[in-house]
Amino acid sequence: MFGIGGPELLIICVVALIVIGPQKLPEMLRSLGKGVAEFKRVGNDVKSTLDDEVSKAEAEARKREVDQEMAKRKAEKEAAAASTPEDEPAGNDVDETKAQAPKESTETANDKA
Repeated sequence: MFGIGGPELLIICVVALIVIGPQKLPEMLRSLGKGVAEFKRVGNDVKSTLDDEVSKAEAEARKREVDQEMAKRKAEKEAAAASTPEDEPAGNDVDETKAQAPKESTETANDKA
């Protein structure tokens, strides 16, 4: 405690007993104890308030990140929907690719022969 050892603490107590007197010493120690308790309570209140504020800030930051991610996904989805022609079904491209693939392989087989 503050770098004070046993002998130093004993000297402080003896000096306090001499200066304050034996009648007022218990009252002074009681007041000192109340002051220390109040100091600890205020310290704990400050710590809990600080922890609450930090957790609120972290929650807001997480919410902001989620909102940005959702907006990004929504924009990507809208861009994908805008790039797909609405007149044709999306499956026509696949059908055309399948139809072209066998023709190309037969053409290459005829070229080799």
